[in-house]
Amino acid sequence: MGSACIKVTKYFLFLFNLLFFVLGAVILGFGVWILADRSSFISVLQTSSTSLKAGAYVFIGVGGFTMLMGFLGCIGAVNEVRCLLGMYFAFLLLILIAQVTAGVLFYFNMGKLKQEMGSIVTKLIQNYTDGHEDSLQEAWDYVQAQVQCCGWVSFYNWTENAELMSRINITYPCSCEKKSKEDGSSLLLQTGFCEAPVGNGTQSSNNPDDWPVYQEGCMEKVQAWLQENLGIILGVCVGIAVIELLGMLLSIFLCRHVHSEDYSKVPKY
Repeated sequence: MGSACIKVTKYFLFLFNLLFFVLGAVILGFGVWILADRSSFISVLQTSSTSLKAGAYVFIGVGGFTMLMGFLGCIGAVNEVRCLLGMYFAFLLLILIAQVTAGVLFYFNMGKLKQEMGSIVTKLIQNYTDGHEDSLQEAWDYVQAQVQCCGWVSFYNWTENAELMSRINITYPCSCEKKSKEDGSSLLLQTGFCEAPVGNGTQSSNNPDDWPVYQEGCMEKVQAWLQENLGIILGVCVGIAVIELLGMLLSIFLCRHVHSEDYSKVPKY
């Protein structure tokens, strides 16, 4: 009965580690996505935010290390090597402590991250240049067009752009233009500044109240988008923590019941 129990524990631990390996790959992929994304608000934030860049590298490091630990755990479980099982338990405990610490630090720095987002976008809008090819500007244009918003708090944020407000005719950010869902041109991303058609009346200044743009700012929508994605990340992390705890219990149980070492079972490369 004891031998059968150990065998079941061994293969359960193998399955947990296989899943652990896959989840580690998900974490690593998320970190790479933060650094490589060039078509969403993440691109705007990570280009100017050292905190998000550091977080991305932490995700990559933790994901890679998690994959390594999952691999070692599989070998230790299948071949019943106490040394690998003990190392696996110790490193798993360190990863769990690191995850909890990172989660607590991130939770208490959420307010700082939101302030940082506001200052980054405000500075971007103030320095936006028409006709200038810049990945940061294009990313923000993409956000405004997709989310259907304009500016950060409201479209009046664009009045802080000196180049835009120096125009004599009605000129507005192209990506802010209000379009109907039936409009086929809405699928095309417009960048830079657009000039409104000249009406019958005379226009002597660029009045923002006459802009045909979305009046709602992007702040609430972007923060809701981040909150939604952070919820997914939190769910993945909680799932990994549960697997880590189960893996630790199974590994210590198997380690206690393996009485002999046979290192010839360990693959040699």
